[in-house]
Amino acid sequence: MLVIGLTGGIGMGKSAAAQHFADHDIPVFNADACVHLLYEGDAVGPIEAAFPGVTRKGRVDRKLLSERIAGSPERLRQLEQIVHPLVIEAELDFLRAQEDKGAALAVLEIPLLFETGADARVDVTVVVSAPHDVQRARVLARPGMTADKLEHLLARQLPDAERQARADFVVDSGTSLQDMRIEIDRLIESLKSRKGRVMDRLRRRG
Repeated sequence: MLVIGLTGGIGMGKSAAAQHFADHDIPVFNADACVHLLYEGDAVGPIEAAFPGVTRKGRVDRKLLSERIAGSPERLRQLEQIVHPLVIEAELDFLRAQEDKGAALAVLEIPLLFETGADARVDVTVVVSAPHDVQRARVLARPGMTADKLEHLLARQLPDAERQARADFVVDSGTSLQDMRIEIDRLIESLKSRKGRVMDRLRRRG
């Protein structure tokens, strides 16, 4: 099974790209969705222990947690040390389950793929990209988004040019959704003949 790492900056069209992979019946693991589930489950206890008062009714209050770690790289790292291992565990469970089902391809949709070193856990990396003005217009059109919030979010992510330079494949989402889907269709066809190695490493780990 070939493991595909899918990423892209905010507003680049990563979610639409992931959906198109799913439309081809290729299983997709969404790291953000996994974190949401962890904030209602396995991560609640450890996060409350590290940041007392940030949980409500058995789940992490994301607003309270954001306020607690705001402006503190040390607290952010502390949170990541709690959450990242749990996400990786869920990710590995997902991959093993898909391989058992006979999947030829599987996608890990990870916003901070390169920033967190998750690219080491995939066979190929795919970056979804659009021109900066298109990205900015898309994000600022979202409810509650401001220019300051956007700059803060972008500061946590690699510059798009660096992300593209590190990628095995780049999908252009800057023109139309249909054009992007055609690119992904071609990419899927080209990847079907590739052999994956990540799962072999997982099997050796047991």
